[in-house]
Amino acid sequence: MDYFSLNKKAPNTSFKDAVIRGLAPDKGLYFPEHIEALPKSFFENIDHLSHTEIAFQAIKQFVIPDISEDVLKDIIEDTLCFDFPIVELDKNISTLELFHGPTMAFKDVGARFMARCLAHFNTNNTNEVTVLVATSGDTGGAVANGFLGIKGVNVVILYPSGKVSEIQEKQLTTLGQNITALEIDGVFDDCQDMVKRAFLDDDLTSKMQLTSANSINVARWLPQLFYFMFAYRQLHKKYDDIVFSIPSGNFGNICAGMMAQQLGLPIKHFVAANNANNVVTEYLNTETYNPKPSVQTISNAMDVGNPSNFIRIQEIYKNNFSTLKENLSSYSFTDQQTRAALKDIYKTYNYIADPHGAVGYLGCKSHLKNHPNSHCVFLETAHPTKFLDVVEEVIETKVSLPPQIEAVMDKVKVATSISTYADLKAFLIQKNKA
Repeated sequence: MDYFSLNKKAPNTSFKDAVIRGLAPDKGLYFPEHIEALPKSFFENIDHLSHTEIAFQAIKQFVIPDISEDVLKDIIEDTLCFDFPIVELDKNISTLELFHGPTMAFKDVGARFMARCLAHFNTNNTNEVTVLVATSGDTGGAVANGFLGIKGVNVVILYPSGKVSEIQEKQLTTLGQNITALEIDGVFDDCQDMVKRAFLDDDLTSKMQLTSANSINVARWLPQLFYFMFAYRQLHKKYDDIVFSIPSGNFGNICAGMMAQQLGLPIKHFVAANNANNVVTEYLNTETYNPKPSVQTISNAMDVGNPSNFIRIQEIYKNNFSTLKENLSSYSFTDQQTRAALKDIYKTYNYIADPHGAVGYLGCKSHLKNHPNSHCVFLETAHPTKFLDVVEEVIETKVSLPPQIEAVMDKVKVATSISTYADLKAFLIQKNKA
């Protein structure tokens, strides 16, 4: 499989090179040259397949021959070492829990898959690769954990000071070894802009090999299509019209769901549930795409003012606005509405959601107003204890910490504070010399 840049000004490249580069030389995101739908029989017989078998059939066309079938199966088996349960709240709403991995966030899948691909590519390579990643919350912890101890790979994580939860910060600043955290005086978009700028800095890239572990990287983005298939497997015999409501920030997750749709997954519609960062909601209402500075909310992992992956979504639907609207709705919700949803979910279903899941739940409720026969699945993208201050205050109940969270609470934060791109460049050059 070859990949092309969505800016159309760079040569096509292999999966391996797309993973190692992260971003194309022309600043574009990589996208597969073609998508071959899986046979209908795959979905008809999906009940008889394991998670590993489903994932292998879904992603092999995007990876082989750069990774052999046997190695790919091992990578998938190692990546999917936890479960993805569906919790049915009522006849119209379920939640897909994506927080059963090591850092209790949906990004564990993509981070673990990418880390293992990069480790494979680095097997006989004496040159070190620096993974440069911006995080608005859970990406940092998932990437730190996924890449911890991977030979020949250094990880540098940029996160906005004071704009991630305490537990999220602990997960990305306490591991040591090959993981370094940089605390940025700014918002997530500032972190993401610095990362993109670094990739395009010839003075920097001539001295070191940089790649990204954000969802702009194909190896981080594509594996997220797995759990849409896992959810379908659990629900398709019971419900005909399944819709996914995805809490959306950088839009990599929902974009991966749409890739599953392109592979033949019988899902006709997606809901992008936004917080106050509502660029896509406004675009679908006005057909005007207007990126803006992000604003801080209690669903901080979605605080993105210029979603990188939306250009991939436009490519999937051939840049046709009408086709896009047939497949995608978007709604935006305030922090006040999110808090009310957290309380409603707890009181009505005795279920504790996190703020991002609550936004997804609100997306379900909005969709169901006009589509009462749908079964809407909202994604619980992180464990609620990662947002203890918000969740416990709203539901007025103490939430016990799971082992994965308890393990980091008493660790000491280690982070370097920087403010500008010049600071980042100087840090990376110095680190490369060490």
